[in-house]
Amino acid sequence: MISINTNTASSLASYNLSSTNANLQRSLQRLSSGSRINSSFDDAGGLAVSMKLSASIRRTETTQANVNNAISLLQTQDGVLKNAEKVLVRMAELASLATDVTKSTNDLALYQTEVDSLKLQLGSLITEEFNGVSLFGGTSTQTGAIGTNGTLTVYTAEDGGQTVSISQLNLAFLSGTSGGVGTTVSTATSGVVNISTNALATSAVSTLTTAIQNLATMRATNGSQQQRMTFAADMLAINKVNLESANSRIADVDIASESANLARLNILQQAGTAMLAQANMSNQSVLRLLS
Repeated sequence: MISINTNTASSLASYNLSSTNANLQRSLQRLSSGSRINSSFDDAGGLAVSMKLSASIRRTETTQANVNNAISLLQTQDGVLKNAEKVLVRMAELASLATDVTKSTNDLALYQTEVDSLKLQLGSLITEEFNGVSLFGGTSTQTGAIGTNGTLTVYTAEDGGQTVSISQLNLAFLSGTSGGVGTTVSTATSGVVNISTNALATSAVSTLTTAIQNLATMRATNGSQQQRMTFAADMLAINKVNLESANSRIADVDIASESANLARLNILQQAGTAMLAQANMSNQSVLRLLS
């Protein structure tokens, strides 16, 4: 049948060309953006999963930054403890020197002057902060005792399901060596380092030895917490890589495959355009029948 009003071949060729052009535009968009999914039309289910994975990646990055900040706090805390160690070791050295029976009263007074200066330094260390957060806290009801540490809770999982507590170490025991400077713990007279006589110096050596032992315990605690936070940071880094890999398999375009698809669509577009022209010319045979 030959008709003038309806050209089925032309309509079908036009439909196929239109579909090819739409697919060609989507292929160009994928290659230019690098993403396989540029709208919910492309892959509704994949888009939903990719959105959740992308959110998890962002939360993991933030959590990783928080954990690294906590590690920095612990490193700063250890730096203060290291300085306190030097001060206590020097005070213990002075106390040992003061036990020498050959030292005169004037000699002991000179040693005491340096000890008093070091006490002030210890007192200032207790009040150190990191970005406004106290490095040292906790409570103690007994001068010279380690007491109870304060704690800070660090979230180590992007969903908030895992936490690690780090210690605001209690340096109240230093009140016995610093004279209570910078602490809220009342200082007993017997706890103050006094090396003005040989007998007092002997007692001071014992006090300082205990303080150094307490400080060593705290540095060990700090080191173990740094290690745990470092492992937590490593785990977050690994999780981030795995989440990015999973999201890439869903959302990223396969350049090689899509390039081949683009070449195919270009050929189809050219062929479709040619066939549409041929279909539009086919009805001109009617004119020969009417002539």
